[in-house]
Amino acid sequence: MSRVAAIDCGTNSIRLLVADVTAHDDGRRDLRDVYRGMRIVRLGQGVDATGRLADEALERTQAALAEYAAIAVRKGVERVRMVATSATRDASNREDFFAMVRETLGVDAEVITGDEEARLSFTGAVGDLDPEDGPFVVTDIGGGSTELVVGTWDGVRADITAAYSADVGCVRLTERCLRSDPPTDEEVREAEKVARQTLDDAFAAVDCSGARTWVGVAGTVTTLSAIAQRLPEYDPAAIHLSHVSQIRVEQITDDLLRMTHEERAAIGAMHPGRVDVIGGGALVVKVLADELAERAGISAMTVSEHDILDGIALSIS
Repeated sequence: MSRVAAIDCGTNSIRLLVADVTAHDDGRRDLRDVYRGMRIVRLGQGVDATGRLADEALERTQAALAEYAAIAVRKGVERVRMVATSATRDASNREDFFAMVRETLGVDAEVITGDEEARLSFTGAVGDLDPEDGPFVVTDIGGGSTELVVGTWDGVRADITAAYSADVGCVRLTERCLRSDPPTDEEVREAEKVARQTLDDAFAAVDCSGARTWVGVAGTVTTLSAIAQRLPEYDPAAIHLSHVSQIRVEQITDDLLRMTHEERAAIGAMHPGRVDVIGGGALVVKVLADELAERAGISAMTVSEHDILDGIALSIS
C-alpha cells in the first residue's frame, strides 16, 4: 500500500485527492480516500479573450496549491502527481504557471494530451461500475473542454475504443455567449448552437452507437444530480452512481438558464464558484443527452463522483 496525492488543475477548479492505493496480485488496485478537496480558482478566467492566464487567477491557484502542499505533508503523502488541463495548454504565459507550481508544490505540473486525459477520466469514472453494463461512454465536462470517451472495463483495466477532447466547457461557453443575467433567449440559442457545432466533431470522431451506459463526471453533472434529487446540501454519497434522465436534464437546464445569479446562488447544493457557469455547463450536458439518446438510445446519465482525479491517483501507484 502506498499513500499518494493526485491534483487536477482545470479551467475552473483545482482538486486534491489523497488516497491509499493497494495493489493486488491479479492486477486490481483499490483506492481508499484519505482526503478530497476542491477550490474554485477560475484559472481560465478570460484566457479565451486574452490568450494569457490572468495574474489574479495565478494568485488564486497558488494559494490553493500552498494549502494542498501543507495537507500532503500532514497526511504523510509519499508521491504526488499534478495534471494541468485545458487552460494552460496554449496560454502565452504558461511558463509563469509552471514556475509557480514548481516553487509551491515541489513537483512539475504535467500538461497531458487529450488522449491521456481521456484515459485517466475513463479509468476513474468506471471503476465502481459493473463491467457487464459496458461498453461505456464517459463524458467529462470541464471549464474549457469536454472529453468524450468510449470503451470497456473488465474490472482491472480499461480498453478505450475512441476518445475526443472538444473545446467547449462551462467557463468557455459562458464567457463566449451567456453574458446577461439571466441570459437572453438569443444568448441561449447562440450558446446551444456553439455547443452542438463543437460537439458534432466529437461525435464524428467517437462512435457511441454501441455504448450501453452513459457516465457523466465532474462538477457540472454532480451539481445537476444534486438539483435533480432536491438535496438541501451537496452530498457525495447520494450523488455517486445516481441517475438523471434526459428529460430531467432538459428541465433543469431550462430552469437554470432562466434564473438570476441570486436565484442560482440560493440553491442549497450549489458551490459558490459554480453559480456563474452552471448554466453553460448544463447546456453542454443537455446537448450530450440529446445526442446520446439519438445515437445510442441511452435515456439517462449515470453520475460518478469518481473521475480523472481517481485515474491520476491510480496512475501513480
